[in-house]
Amino acid sequence: MNLIIFSGPPSSGKTSIILKVIASYNRRNIKVGVVKFDCLYTDDDAAYEKAGIPVKKGLSGALCPDHFFASNIEEVVSWGNQENLDLLITESAGLCNRCSPYLKDIKGVCVIDNLSGINTPKKIGPMLKSADFVVITKGDIVSQAEREVFASCVSSVNPRAITMHVNGLTGQGAYELGSLLYDEDQDIKSVQGMKLRFPMPAALCSYCLGETRIGEAYQMGNIKKMDLGADKK
Repeated sequence: MNLIIFSGPPSSGKTSIILKVIASYNRRNIKVGVVKFDCLYTDDDAAYEKAGIPVKKGLSGALCPDHFFASNIEEVVSWGNQENLDLLITESAGLCNRCSPYLKDIKGVCVIDNLSGINTPKKIGPMLKSADFVVITKGDIVSQAEREVFASCVSSVNPRAITMHVNGLTGQGAYELGSLLYDEDQDIKSVQGMKLRFPMPAALCSYCLGETRIGEAYQMGNIKKMDLGADKK
């Protein structure tokens, strides 16, 4: 079974891109399943079910969705194998810019949209910088010059990745993306022992454990303070 990890900021078009890519696989008789990770609520699973795609969803609730993914990906892969899938796609929640959702030796796709701002690629950490593929969406509502400048900014942050423009509404570019992602020689039985490409965001402070009061007296654990000293002249 192939395994592909899709991630990206909120509302960047991840689900639409995945649906268009899967439509191209259906014509090749490749059985695909999806596991959707999110925080509080998602109805993306209904869109997959409507398309006849085996799907499961997991909500992290009060937990960081990136940590939730790492804690559950082994069981997710087991489910995919039980379903006899040729390809399992995991779709992340809309992640923060410091998230690190990829595994070594597993293809990682970051979906980012043209409307997010020209400096956005510089603000995104491992989710963009360690991706194998960067898919840029919503290019149909910006000019050609804007598309090229934004793609150049993406390439300056991650020159190693293959950068592609894909239209989540029409599916333009989805077949090409799908042909690059699927590897007939890959057969993932388990991810036990595999490693993340980059350490996840540090956590475990008093607020992680449910503290709601503000003030230094209530802060324990992994705390980082800003340097607000007077500017040097």
